[in-house]
Amino acid sequence: MTEHLEILLSEDQIQNRVSEIATQLRQDIGDEPILLLCVLKGAFPFLADLAKKMTGEVLFDFIQVSSWEGGRESKGSVRIKKDHDFDIKGMHVVIVEDIVDSGLTINHLRELLTTRQPASLRVASLLSKPDARTHEAQVEYIGFEISNVFVVGYGLDDDERYRNLPYVAAFVPSSTSD
Repeated sequence: MTEHLEILLSEDQIQNRVSEIATQLRQDIGDEPILLLCVLKGAFPFLADLAKKMTGEVLFDFIQVSSWEGGRESKGSVRIKKDHDFDIKGMHVVIVEDIVDSGLTINHLRELLTTRQPASLRVASLLSKPDARTHEAQVEYIGFEISNVFVVGYGLDDDERYRNLPYVAAFVPSSTSD
């Protein structure tokens, strides 16, 4: 069976929602500096657009975790591949995530980062799949809720492919004619 991509969220839809999240973050945190902690690699486009749309002092840092080993299924455990560089104690930290599926990764990050004593810790995720949850997940800012389908684009990948697409798309079966 072959598959093709079907656009779920257009570039305009994404950019409009990112602007709304940027505004809400600033309203909630006030004039304090905000550290956007990007979960690599998938959240990088979201981080870049979010930071450009924010006012006030915004700092970036990066963390890379792995709960996937290629393919389209999580392996069920989380490991830190690259830790952040900033000392986050006393900072307003926003974890910037591409997608919250099972909730495993975001829960692991929340537990880890809470021990490092930030002034506040929030999560902004472009996408959320509530039907895929196997763990409770607290996500303060959600761009879009989607069904439990495999998606690519805007940082999300299928074996490192499709990250560069400016939209979010799902794989759907192609009808074949004999």
